[in-house]
Amino acid sequence: MANKNKKVKSEKPLKKSFTHEDVEETDPLDHPENYFNRELSWLDFNYRVIDEANDLDNPFLEQLNFIAIGSSNLDEFFMVRVAGVYDQYLAGVEISENKTYMSPKTLLKEIQKSNQRNITEQYRRYHELIHYLPNYGYQIKRMAALNEEEVQSVKEYFDQMILPTLSPIGIDAYKAFPHLINKAINIMVVLEKDGATFRALVPVPPLLDRYKILIGSNQQTIVFTEDIMIHFIDSIFEGYTVTEAFPFRITRNADFNIREEGASDLLAVIEDYVKQRRNGMAIRLEIDSSYGLNSDSETINFLCDELELELTNVYHIDGPLDLTYLFNLIDLVGEKNPQALYKPFEGFLNPKHLGLDLFESIKEKDLFFHHPYDSFQPVVSFIETAAEDPRTIAIKQTLYRVSKNSPIIAALKRAAENGKEVTVLVELKARFDEENNVFWARELEEAGCHVLYGMSDLKTHSKITLIIQKEDDKIQRYVHLGTGNYNEKTAKQYTDMGIMSKDEELTDDASKFFNYLSGYAQRPEYKHLHVSPFEIRDSLLDYIEEEINFHQEFGNGRIIAKMNSLTDKTIIKKLYEASQAGVEIDLIIRGICCLKPGVPGLSETIRVRSIVGRLLEHSRVYYFNRNNERHLFLSSADMMTRNMIQRVEIEFPILDQTIEARIIDILQMQLDDTLKARELQPSGDYTRPDRELVKLNSQEAMIKDAQQRTEALKLEQAATATKDSQQKATTPTATADVEPAPTKESWFARLLRWFKQ
Repeated sequence: MANKNKKVKSEKPLKKSFTHEDVEETDPLDHPENYFNRELSWLDFNYRVIDEANDLDNPFLEQLNFIAIGSSNLDEFFMVRVAGVYDQYLAGVEISENKTYMSPKTLLKEIQKSNQRNITEQYRRYHELIHYLPNYGYQIKRMAALNEEEVQSVKEYFDQMILPTLSPIGIDAYKAFPHLINKAINIMVVLEKDGATFRALVPVPPLLDRYKILIGSNQQTIVFTEDIMIHFIDSIFEGYTVTEAFPFRITRNADFNIREEGASDLLAVIEDYVKQRRNGMAIRLEIDSSYGLNSDSETINFLCDELELELTNVYHIDGPLDLTYLFNLIDLVGEKNPQALYKPFEGFLNPKHLGLDLFESIKEKDLFFHHPYDSFQPVVSFIETAAEDPRTIAIKQTLYRVSKNSPIIAALKRAAENGKEVTVLVELKARFDEENNVFWARELEEAGCHVLYGMSDLKTHSKITLIIQKEDDKIQRYVHLGTGNYNEKTAKQYTDMGIMSKDEELTDDASKFFNYLSGYAQRPEYKHLHVSPFEIRDSLLDYIEEEINFHQEFGNGRIIAKMNSLTDKTIIKKLYEASQAGVEIDLIIRGICCLKPGVPGLSETIRVRSIVGRLLEHSRVYYFNRNNERHLFLSSADMMTRNMIQRVEIEFPILDQTIEARIIDILQMQLDDTLKARELQPSGDYTRPDRELVKLNSQEAMIKDAQQRTEALKLEQAATATKDSQQKATTPTATADVEPAPTKESWFARLLRWFKQ
C-alpha cells in the first residue's frame, strides 16, 4: 500500500470571490444545476438534527437535547458562515461561491427561508415536548401563570438577586447605542412620560442563572430570568409608563482572518483576535415575539438601524430565546429521571491495552480503536505510560482541541519534567478553542516542552503522536494516528477511528512529518502518509481515476467514503466522472453534501446517506476496491477544499488486513442502517430508507457489540481466576515434571478470540 508513484500537482490558491466571468465554463460538469449550495446543505443537516427530536425511539430528554444541539449549531453557523456571506454582500461581490454561483444577496435570502423553516419546526416540537415536562417533576411557567405565593417568592428573588445587578441604559440623541455582548439576552423597553416616548435597554447579566426554580410539593416550577425582569420592569423605571418590553439577542461576526506575517508573538495575536470576535459586526437579530410584539413595530426598525441590519436578518421567535439553556435543564431533570436519558455505556477496554502491556501489544500487531465503542483510555495511557517509562527518549504530538482538564496535557508536562524531549504542536487557530489552546501552550512551555504553533496561514488539523524509545541499544518508535481530537471528553460523544503501530515505514513517515513541522526541511517524500495541503486531494483524485480504470477493465469498480462534509468541487467532478464510467459509489456524509446523487447521466451510481443519531459521526474513511485488492485509508480530513489546501492534514493507510476487514464491516453496517440514516435525493430532500424488512440502528448495534465484548472478557477473566485458583489448590508441594493435560477451549474464550481477530 505504499505510495510508489504519488503525484503532487501544483495549484493556485482558490479565489476568495467570483465574478460573472468565472461562470463562463466549457465543462458541462461545471453547470450550477449539478451542485447543492454549501450553506443551504448545512441548514438541511441542522434540520435533520432537529428532526431527531421527533423520533420517539429517543428518550424524552434526548429529544430535548437535539432541540438544544440545533440551537448551538445555528449560533456557530451564523457567526462564521453567514457572517462570511454577509461580508461578501457588503463588499459587492457578485458571486458567492464556485459551484452554484449564487449571488450573496440571493444566498442570504435562501438562508433566511431555509432557516425559518428550521426554526418553525424546532419551536413547534419544543412546545410539544415542554408540555410533557411535568411528567418528570418540572414545569415551565410565565409570570402571568403564577399564583400569588409564587409571585411573592419571585419578587423577593428579583429584589435580592436580580435588581442589584441590572444596568438600565437610556437611549437618546446624546447617548451612543451601547455595545451589546454577542449572544447575550437583552430587554428592549419603550417608555412614555408626559406624552414623550423614550427607549432603554436592560442587558440580562450573563452570570445570572437563566431561570429561577420554585420548589413545590409535587412540581418544580421554572421561570425565565428575562420574564421575571419584564414582569417587574416598572420598578426599574419609576415615573415612566412601560408601553413595550421584549427580549432580544444579537449574533456577531466571528469570522476574522488571523494575520500572522510579521507577528513576533503569535500568542498575543490570537488573544487580540479573540477580542475582535467579541466586537464583530451584528449579523442576526432574534426577537422573542411571544410578548405580543408586532412584526412591523417601529422598535424593530429602530434596532435594525442602530445595529446596521436589514429586516431579512431579523428572526421572530415564538418562545424563549437561546434554547441551549436546555443543556443544563436536561442535566437537572436527568438526575432524578435517568430513564429519560440514553442508557449509559462504557467502551470496551482490553486490560492488555494499558500501561506497559499496551506497548507489548503494539509490538505483536497493529491495534485498532473505534471510539467510543472502544475506550479512549488506551490513547491516554499511550502518552501517560511513555511519560513515566525510562526507555522513552522523546514524545511528539499535535493538539487541536483538548479538554479543560486534559490528562494528556498533564502527561506531556510530566514527561518534560522527567527529562523527556517533548515537542507539541498546539494549533492556536482552532476556532472557538483559541483561548483554551493559548492557556495550554503557555502551560506546556513553562513545563519545559517545545511548543510549536503550526504553520503560517495553515491550520494543523492532523491527529498524530510519535513516541521514541531506546530498547536493547536500538531505537524503537511507536505511532498513533487518528481521525479525532486528543480529547477524552468528546471521545465519548464522537465516533472516531485510530490505530497504533510500530511499523518502521509508518513511524519513519511520522518522524519526517514532525521534522517538517518543526524545522526548515523541504516537504518530505512519504512512504505511506498523504499530507495536505494538496497531497490528500491529489491522492484521492488519483485513486478515483485508478478505480475508473479498474472498472473499465474488470467491471467491479467500487468506492465507499465516509466523512463529515463533501464540498470540494474538484473531487465532486471526479466522482461524477467515476459514476459516468459505471463505478458504484456509496457516500456516508453526516453534514454538508454539495454533490447531487442519482441524477441520470451525471451521478446515477452514486448514493448518499447521512446518519444522525446518539453519537456524532466524525470518522473519515476512504475505501477503493482496486479489483478486490482493496485500498483503505483513514484521515483527519474531509473532502472539503479548506481541509485539502488550507490545512495540514494526514491521510494514512490501513496496512493490517484484519483491521481493514473490520472497518469495511463497520461501513457496511452503516450502509444497512434504516433507523438513523436518511438518503439524499436528487431534489435535495432527505428521506428515510425502507424499514419494512430490516430495522437497524448502526450506532446501537455497535454499542451492543462493545457490551458483549466486555461481558465476554469478564467471563474469561472469571474463568481464568477460577482455573488458577483450582491449580494452586491441587498443585503438589514437590516439583514434578508432569505435563498438564490439554484443556478444551471454553465457548466464552472462543467468543473473545473471535472479537479480538
